[in-house]
Amino acid sequence: EVQLVESGGGSVQAGGSLRLSCAASGSDFGNYAIGWFRQAPGKNREGVSCIPSRNEDTYYADSVKGRFTISRDNPENMVYLQMNSLKPEDTATYYCAADPRDCRLLMLRIWGPGQVDSGQGTQVTVSS
Repeated sequence: EVQLVESGGGSVQAGGSLRLSCAASGSDFGNYAIGWFRQAPGKNREGVSCIPSRNEDTYYADSVKGRFTISRDNPENMVYLQMNSLKPEDTATYYCAADPRDCRLLMLRIWGPGQVDSGQGTQVTVSS
């Protein structure tokens, strides 16, 4: 099991960039798929991106494809989400989550109705 802490959020103007960080504790971090999801007030969770344990076949939601890039540093137990060309509709609290199996199952949990264990989240606000 891994514990996750998100950071790096902030307020930017449309077109700006932010890099979010997800710091994980746990000796088997490298075996987990790590995903980012976001939630805006009054809206459901939205799966944003996911990276498998071996840096293969990363996933991006259509809404962020071409603008966001996910990466991981297994020795440092870190996952990053580089967000470029930010839009006001990207405004939300961003969370990272882990799954010991794969990104497909993690995304299914994120998009589903149940609870998803994550950190406290980091707020991203994009102004027009």
